[in-house]
Amino acid sequence: MLELVFLVVFCLLVAVQPTWSELRFEGAKVFRMKPNTEEQAVFIKHLAQKVMMDFWFPESVNQVAQGMTADIHIGGDSVLYVENHLKYSGIDHSIFIDNLQDQIKSQFDRVLRSAEVYDYEKYNDWDKIVSWTEHIAATFPSLVTRTEIGKTFEGNPIYLLKVGSRQDQSKPAVFMDCGIHAREWISPAFCQWFVKEATNTYGSDNLMTTLLDNLVFYVVPVLNVDGYIYTWTNDRLWRKNRSKHPSSSCLGVDLNRNFDAGWCKLGSSKNPCDETFCGSEVESELEVKALANFIRTHSDIKLYLTIHAYAQVVIVPYCYDYKTTPHCNELNEIAKGATHALASLYNTKYNYGPGATVLYPASGVSEDWSYDHGIKYSFTFELRDVGRHGFLLPESQIRPTCKETMLAIKYIAKYLLDHPY
Repeated sequence: MLELVFLVVFCLLVAVQPTWSELRFEGAKVFRMKPNTEEQAVFIKHLAQKVMMDFWFPESVNQVAQGMTADIHIGGDSVLYVENHLKYSGIDHSIFIDNLQDQIKSQFDRVLRSAEVYDYEKYNDWDKIVSWTEHIAATFPSLVTRTEIGKTFEGNPIYLLKVGSRQDQSKPAVFMDCGIHAREWISPAFCQWFVKEATNTYGSDNLMTTLLDNLVFYVVPVLNVDGYIYTWTNDRLWRKNRSKHPSSSCLGVDLNRNFDAGWCKLGSSKNPCDETFCGSEVESELEVKALANFIRTHSDIKLYLTIHAYAQVVIVPYCYDYKTTPHCNELNEIAKGATHALASLYNTKYNYGPGATVLYPASGVSEDWSYDHGIKYSFTFELRDVGRHGFLLPESQIRPTCKETMLAIKYIAKYLLDHPY
């Protein structure tokens, strides 16, 4: 009897614990480095050829330019080697995360309120999100419908929630995707929060009611489903999808380098082992093709929003080129207004502007593709924070992050209503 009780308790404990066990990060650290000369930037690039470096910001070694601060994850067995070489080179550096494994554990800093309640202030795994999409559509049938827009490489469904009142009427539409990069958990958390707020405040919040009466929102809670699942089961810091390549043993493509917008040029890589691998060709990935095909077949989409982390920036096109778009001034003004709306709640400071200049060049990104496709209002949100937690934002920050971001999204959606095209 005691053995049975022990077995039940053990199973319950295992069920509530995160399951990534095959790749641990004991002793790993995240360094913030600031090369002040071209020679120091070259030194970091050479160092990356000798030890494994996971570039958090910017996203690849080739983007380490003079004066650009870099957040880089270093494995525990390489920390001392890297630290000694940084001291030798004179590169300004500090340790932002001292023990990555501890940081991974500490992101779960919120106690679950009830096993019976879907908690929007916790990170939810894929199975919970699937159940939630079904439940939210069944609970609010007049506001939400769920469809499947495609399959992932591993055969998982890509779900889309259509949110809005009077869905049988023709209205301008907003497309919002989350979870293109698997490790950016705050992104899917926001898409869930948005749908929750839309459904729960319709009829009581004047602006939300106006938006849902006059717009349709297409929301993809997680685009990179395979990668997201992998972050829960194997590697919390996995970024790409999980597709295979005949020419390499390395898995995955950076979905946000696979779109037909300056594909595989600045800020992307042709090496399948790199985090910014652009794929074998434009739209080689099923997830990218599903998103692009949906947008191509829905001419009602007038606003595109893609949610990422981290940097606290609202980005306008272009990312793949330093040239400005014909609508750059207007888009900058919209982004400026959105950042002001966002800051009105907690005074969180966001930057804004064309991606190539306010962050770094990146080709093949979804926002640039949507703009070139004819969706004038195209924006990327890089949510909290600016590096202290990076991709491991604690659950205690989900609520404030989502609440302030809602203000920015509602501001932009209202702008679309007031300035149709």
